Amino acid sequence: MKAAIVIGSDSDWPIMKPAVETLKKFGVEAEVTVASAHRTPAKVEELATTAPARGVRVFIAAAGGAAHLAGVVASHTTLPVIGVPVNATPLNGMDALLATVQMPSGIPVAAMAINGAKNAALFAVQILALADETLAKKLKEHRANLAKEVEQKAARVEEQL
Repeated sequence: MKAAIVIGSDSDWPIMKPAVETLKKFGVEAEVTVASAHRTPAKVEELATTAPARGVRVFIAAAGGAAHLAGVVASHTTLPVIGVPVNATPLNGMDALLATVQMPSGIPVAAMAINGAKNAALFAVQILALADETLAKKLKEHRANLAKEVEQKAARVEEQL
């Protein structure tokens, strides 16, 4: 199984790199492409329509500003699309967030927090885990590790009291 990460600009890469790292941690292959919803719409359409043949089962699309990338990808595929609004303008990513969450009825995009690359990858893993028991087990282990980390942090704080 593979996830496709599409970023609107190379400047989005530092924000999205944690998504690739998180996917790799779970053993999910990631392909990363720079494509613009407005400047290279034919490329975006081709990426979306040929995705199943490449083994892609879920998209993560990240863009700032008008942030139409996730919606344009979603308009060309029935695969799940997770949008990551990027803080790239003086509006601190609020423009991208609103563009990502305000999809028209019938073309859904799951929207993460501004710059929420890691959660986007984890959500992609959750989607892929529906059809992969090994991945589902890794996800459960990850959640258990998160709980352990919280307990360790709590113990450190309590020691200081």
